[in-house]
Amino acid sequence: MTLHSNFQDETEKNGKPSYFNSPPLDVSVAFPQATPASVFPPSVSDYYKFDDLLSPEEQTLRKKVRAFMEKEVAPIMAEYWEKAEFPFEIVPKLAHLGIAGYTTKGPGCPGLSVTTSAIANAEVARVDASVSTFLLVHSVGMLTIALCGSEEQRQKYLLPLAQLKAIACWALTEPDYGSDASHVNTTARKVDGGWILDGQKRWIGNSTFADVLVIFARNTTTNQINGYIVKKDSPGLASTKIANKIGVRMVQNGDILLKNVFVPDEDRLPGLNSFLDTSKVLDVSRVMVAWQSIGISMGVYDMCLRYLKERKQFGAPLAAFRINQQKLAQMLGNIQAMTLVGWRLCKLYDKGTMTAGHASLGKSWITLRARETVALGRELLGGNGILADFLVAKAFCDLEPIYTYEGTYDINSLVTGREITGIASFKASTTSKRSRLKWKWDESRSLEMILGLT
Repeated sequence: MTLHSNFQDETEKNGKPSYFNSPPLDVSVAFPQATPASVFPPSVSDYYKFDDLLSPEEQTLRKKVRAFMEKEVAPIMAEYWEKAEFPFEIVPKLAHLGIAGYTTKGPGCPGLSVTTSAIANAEVARVDASVSTFLLVHSVGMLTIALCGSEEQRQKYLLPLAQLKAIACWALTEPDYGSDASHVNTTARKVDGGWILDGQKRWIGNSTFADVLVIFARNTTTNQINGYIVKKDSPGLASTKIANKIGVRMVQNGDILLKNVFVPDEDRLPGLNSFLDTSKVLDVSRVMVAWQSIGISMGVYDMCLRYLKERKQFGAPLAAFRINQQKLAQMLGNIQAMTLVGWRLCKLYDKGTMTAGHASLGKSWITLRARETVALGRELLGGNGILADFLVAKAFCDLEPIYTYEGTYDINSLVTGREITGIASFKASTTSKRSRLKWKWDESRSLEMILGLT
């Protein structure tokens, strides 16, 4: 009776006991085992002095982005990741970094080299993969407008996007077509003064709040994939958040429904007339996703090294145990190799000699090594390795979608395999003669045709 009475006393007006409304304990105060990631560890993963390969400008930007992420994002990321909400309050501050759009050239755009963009992107991902994905998706939308849009479209859209006063998304993937991205079912039907879009898109980052949506649809007259700029709040446009994700939880991925959406002629991208034109963007984006994985691995290593020095068991710091040192060395070796492969990929792109196979092997191999690195980090932190408070658990989950999007490991491997053997192997072996003939025709199309961006 007394217990029941006390329970009622603890109940607040909303009908929930007050302890349900209490803020969570700060683990650094309640259980001072080690410093949590809200106070981000120093960057110590550049064992082979990669910084020496960078220009003074690249080194300066790297430090600037690193300082911003550690100060503005690290203290709040676990809370927003847990809630699966995006921290919109950081967007104006993020705009001041001047990196939105990365390689995009145009009014107000940074116009950075691929190498400089990759370095900045890695520093964002080192602290938080979700913020990195937000920027990447936004930047891919900007790049598409810059490369495939008219001069009027570039003048109209790029400046506010570069200033993050407007947000973009990039919508290619559909419910029925992920890796097989060239088989777009969304249609664009020509009418007086514009186009009518009908169809669905899935896994589109930023789509629940984007002001500018770059939509890929099949022209019903030519049967080719075209690009369209769709404005937020267009009649017939709806985007619903995808819930229950285990990774990049702050990213607002959405299901897009287009029902009789009118797009004026002025918002049709004139330089996007077939699926082959998407390669202008996909070449860059796969390089950037590879560097995103490098950044995540850097942050995990930094966190693990500090944690193992602080946390004690059996009367000694965890860093004193041989097996832990071996795992740290393996993680560090992975990061050096990943970084040098990623750096070379950037240089090939800048020289204009990077092939689709190069990009695909870089993305697939680097994400595989990153997956191994964060798994080792999760082991090193023991029980705390499943808490977002110490970064590693969050990074472990965040890497899973990154390992998959922008072409899965298997699909990217097959793109490289096709390039080095001259034989395509994407179709199942049980396909009919008619299907095999169709694939023979498809082979002449771009190596990017089976890759999509989430």
